[in-house]
Amino acid sequence: MKLNLQAGKGVNPGQVMVAIDMGSNSFHMVLARLEGGEVRAVQKLAEKVMLAAGLDSKNQLSDEAMERGLACLRRFAQVADNIDPHWIRCVGTNTLRRAHNGEKFLARVREVLNC
Repeated sequence: MKLNLQAGKGVNPGQVMVAIDMGSNSFHMVLARLEGGEVRAVQKLAEKVMLAAGLDSKNQLSDEAMERGLACLRRFAQVADNIDPHWIRCVGTNTLRRAHNGEKFLARVREVLNC
């Protein structure tokens, strides 16, 4: 992926970044490094979480589904332990947008990932 990222503008050569996708069925994490103005993936992880399966008819995310997601993120956090939280970005997909208690889950996500 080619990005217009220049060293000296808040980005250091070799800077490691983390992207986490909290999907409805699985969570994905990519660690990438800035090399020559390009972002290159150095490690990819994925885990089946089935967050959507924990969404009830009233759009409430179950405690069990939240814990499955948080357990996965704890494992991801161990891999990204030495990464500055400034360089960690998370996105949540449809299940988290629909869940009326999604903000409760996201508050716990921030604690686990320290960001």
